[in-house]
Amino acid sequence: MSDRINTRIVLKSRPHGMPQDDDFEIQHIPAANPGTAEMLLKTRWLSLDPYMRGRMSDRESYAKPLALGDVITAGVVSEVVESNIDDYPVGTIVTGMYGWQSYAIGKADDYRLFKVDADLAPISTAVGVTGMPGQTAYFGLLRVGKPVAGETVVVSAASGAVGSVVGQIAKIQGCRAVGIAGGKAKCDYVVDELGFDVCIDYKDPDFPNLLAKACPDGVDVYFENVGGDVLAAVAPLLNKGARVPVCGFISAYNATSTEEIKTPDVVFAELDNPPESRFFVVTEWIDEFEESARVLGTWIKEGKLKYRETVVDGIENAPSAFRMLFTGDNFGKLMIKVSD
Repeated sequence: MSDRINTRIVLKSRPHGMPQDDDFEIQHIPAANPGTAEMLLKTRWLSLDPYMRGRMSDRESYAKPLALGDVITAGVVSEVVESNIDDYPVGTIVTGMYGWQSYAIGKADDYRLFKVDADLAPISTAVGVTGMPGQTAYFGLLRVGKPVAGETVVVSAASGAVGSVVGQIAKIQGCRAVGIAGGKAKCDYVVDELGFDVCIDYKDPDFPNLLAKACPDGVDVYFENVGGDVLAAVAPLLNKGARVPVCGFISAYNATSTEEIKTPDVVFAELDNPPESRFFVVTEWIDEFEESARVLGTWIKEGKLKYRETVVDGIENAPSAFRMLFTGDNFGKLMIKVSD
């Protein structure tokens, strides 16, 4: 058995509403030794994302929920520290779905394992702008939203890990990018740093009217991250033939009953001209991940794609940091720095 200690965080109880620290258990166990055709991975960066909340519930969803006692699912950036795989020597940087833990066993045929090109961008971006969140924006907008130059693209949670990339890609495609975010600081960042045409504060009491004024020609593409009151304000502005990629609706993730949730399909069914809309999962395009990462990395180098990270030190702080996703305290991509 390895003398390395694996700190891992497992689901102790299913959260009711906002996840609390006592819904999780922090365990310290010996790290496993890699067997034949295996490698030991040391976690460097741990991604925190809204979808994880859904996995903690036992409601039916697109992915199987976590069982009590399971390590919380998550994307990570790891370093190979022991290896029995020739193609993955010690020191190789990889990304994969290895969860809230400081060590994991990897195999070459792991479904979500990719090598990380440290020359492309800082390795932390492999769980951010060049990784799952960035690729969610890339494929969701380009393959589901299908923006055309000159159209108006609206994105909720515009300062977040996915939304910030959606708006910048919309600009690269020649569209008008309208962001929705919470508070003046985030809205200023979205316009002044990310280059959106305008950003509307959803906390403003006059939010629906301000959004309508920002979209004088209506909305052609709405990238849905939030749901709730934001969705209700956007829906009447959708043009005939509009497209709505549904990435998520974070406003409902901590709902304590299904009666609190009004899903996008229910909202759109009430419109005279319902948009072309569908929920998507980024793994639909998993065969194109490496190429899309190169495109996103190239845009970073060219100055076309900017990003911000909120970094929390220490894996033991993952449960408390996770709540930042739902309180709006994070700015850009939220991640845990697990090790140097």
